[in-house]
Parts: sequence; C-alpha cells; structure tokens
Amino acid sequence: MKIKCVDIYKETGLQKPEGAHAELTAYLPEMKELWGVKKRLRPAVLILPGGAYEYCSAREAEPVALQFTARGWAAYVLVYSCAPLVFPTALREAAAAMKYIRDNAETAGVDPHMVAAIGFSAGGHLCGTLGTLYDAPEVSDIGTAADIRPDALGLCYSVTLGGCPTHEASIHNISGGDPALAERLSIDRLVRPDMCPVFLWHTRDDGAVPSVGTLRVGVALEDAGVPFALHMYAHGQHGLSTADELVFPSYAVPETSWDVTGWYGAMIGFFNENGLVIHDEGVGE
Repeated sequence: MKIKCVDIYKETGLQKPEGAHAELTAYLPEMKELWGVKKRLRPAVLILPGGAYEYCSAREAEPVALQFTARGWAAYVLVYSCAPLVFPTALREAAAAMKYIRDNAETAGVDPHMVAAIGFSAGGHLCGTLGTLYDAPEVSDIGTAADIRPDALGLCYSVTLGGCPTHEASIHNISGGDPALAERLSIDRLVRPDMCPVFLWHTRDDGAVPSVGTLRVGVALEDAGVPFALHMYAHGQHGLSTADELVFPSYAVPETSWDVTGWYGAMIGFFNENGLVIHDEGVGE
C-alpha cells in the first residue's frame, strides 16, 4: 500500500481563503500483474468525513478507506475546511480533490471515469452538494463538470437540511446562519435527473441526524428518475462509521442491528452494478 498526502491548495493552485486548510490523503493498494495482464485499472473513492462542519472525524476517514482498499479500490480522504468558513469553501475543496484524482489517475492506476464520492453526516451533505452542484458558478473556475462530477455517490447518515428535523449545528456552520442559503443547500431540492447513481444508508433511531432527511432524498431521487438504493437499518447510534473495532475499542462497539456492518459491502456492490469495477486497461473506457 502506498500512502500519499497532498495540500489541495498547493497542489492544485486553488485560491485559498484565509484560514482554509484542505489535505488529501491517497491510499493506493498494489496492483500486481495477474494472469498475464500487465495493467489493470481500478475505481477510486473520495471520502468526506463528518463532524458537523466543525471538524473532520478521524473515525470516518482511514477506517473507511481501508475497507475500500481491501477490495482493490483506490481511496482518498479529504480533510476539508470547516467553520467559521462557510459555503462554498468546502465544496470548492472537494471539487478540486475530484479534479486532482482524475488528473493523476494514470499514475495511481485509476480509471478516471470511475471515481465515486461518499460522505458521512455533514460530510454526506458536502458529498450531496458535490454530486449536484458540479456545474455551479461557485466551482466553474476549478474545472469542467466532467472533471468534478462524481460517477457515484454514497450518503451515509447524512445531514440533508430541508424542511424537516435535521442537525441544526451543521446547518448553521455551513450557511453562517443565512436561512436562504440553508434552504438552497437542501439536498432533496438539489436532486437532478442527470446526477449519478446514489447509495444512501441511515439508522432509524439515529439521535443526532434524523433519518427522515434520508427518506426525503430517496423520494426526490425516485421522482427524478435517478438510480439509487436506500438501506434503512433499524438500530444504531449516529457516527457509526464501519461500526466495528476499527473505529471503536472492542469493549465499546455500540449496539446496532445485526446487518449494519454490511453497509460498505452493499455500497460497493451497488457501485459495481453501476459500472465501477476493476478492469483491464481499455475495457472501461
């Protein structure tokens, strides 16, 4: 496994607001020659940790990346800028990260047409904006829509905003308390027919970010005709990440429904079904 960290602002030349910080860590598993195939290309995933737009949670970073690399994917974790910086700073950083992954795909053994983005909690909200605002004026100087648009999305117990119970701190931190901006950034209202396939999961008794927001996004995706899968698990606290000893001490793994730890396998399976697979060079182009 090769691990590489880059400063998004230094690496891409993105204009840096005062106080901003964005670091991208790449986890690249070895791709050995197999059965005479000299080069294989793999999908990549950009991981956006949660933290209420106050910080980036470590337990939703490397442990998630390792689940993807164990299955042959390239994984990239973005630590993005949080409060007091507001929209669109984090979105611009995520957009620049997507372009960086594609611009450097050849050296990483990545298929640039198979780059997913997944996010957790507030990072799920950021992921949702990345998957819908990829051609918005706020990111038009970073690259084309094709540079920025993810090929699949994974929204994990996501903050969605919207006219339903949600996580008020996340709303305030991303909008700076501007109700009009908060309304604009509601994921269910941003859903569009030409966005990529989406995998959503939540736990019904999440006490921090109510699951109704995920249900509303699912309805919006259905109405727009966007391919999606929605897994609503019966029981589990907020911030589960991989819900195992990778993120919690063995004596403190929280109680969950029996199937919650299967979310990442189900997500990768959904991504595979939608064309994001390891393949011989040229096959996926």
